[in-house]
Amino acid sequence: MDTSTDTLGSLLRAWRDRLSPADAGITASRTRRAAGLRREELADLAGLSVDYIVRLEQGRATNPSVQVIGALARALHLNDAERDHLYRAAGLLPPLKSQISAHIPPGVQRLIARLGDNPLAAFTADWNLLSWNPLWSALQGDPIVMPTAQRNLARLIFGNVDTRRYLRPSMSANGADQFGAAIVADLRTASSTYPDDPGLRSLIRELRKTSPVFEEYWTRGVVGHHTTDQKTITHPDVGTITLDCDVLTVPGSDLKLVVYSTPTGSPDAEKLEFLRITRGVTEAVSRTTG
Repeated sequence: MDTSTDTLGSLLRAWRDRLSPADAGITASRTRRAAGLRREELADLAGLSVDYIVRLEQGRATNPSVQVIGALARALHLNDAERDHLYRAAGLLPPLKSQISAHIPPGVQRLIARLGDNPLAAFTADWNLLSWNPLWSALQGDPIVMPTAQRNLARLIFGNVDTRRYLRPSMSANGADQFGAAIVADLRTASSTYPDDPGLRSLIRELRKTSPVFEEYWTRGVVGHHTTDQKTITHPDVGTITLDCDVLTVPGSDLKLVVYSTPTGSPDAEKLEFLRITRGVTEAVSRTTG
């Protein structure tokens, strides 16, 4: 086996050892010996099996997919240069700058991990879900059970009945039209910024063909923007829960962070805390998707 410091396995081990559990949102016990992440922790963060992580590090898994390497880069909090180096070590071409980035900067990763009191998720410019924390799963349902292709907010909103079943019923104080128009405006902006991105072109063609509402918004050139909203979600465990919803943008990036919050001491805050306890949300370990 190649023992070069630039092999995929050696890079994964080095970067896993470097990442502090606290920065990944993991509460380390006082008796913990490992300074960095354990293999099982990296596997959980990246949405992979522990066995696959072992085989990657030992050089027995030699053809990881683009999705796997992207998930590992996000889980390991790599910067852009390190991410590109990881792709090359895996025998893959780094993402093109002409395509929508699925990378999350380390600082944003730490933010997601540490804001465990609020349901939070990160999305790409075309609204593909990249990462989420446990409280997001407790509130919205665990995205890991969804097919990867369905983890796109535009597709969930404008898709068919089978697609929309992954969304918990909700009502927006600003109205569904305002939020839908803002999503379409985001895709229009992304299509002008990344005209050659094949995934984005395919998404827009699909929604224009299958969703009369999306086609109407797109044809009319509807312009919308995200504002603070209140969402009332119907949850199977706590009934209706109303939360403030904000869409935040990351400077220098096309990433969007969707954050839910409730006033301290409110009945809705108590419902959110109940979800945290009953759903076993004890550590703010964010999950990433390929």
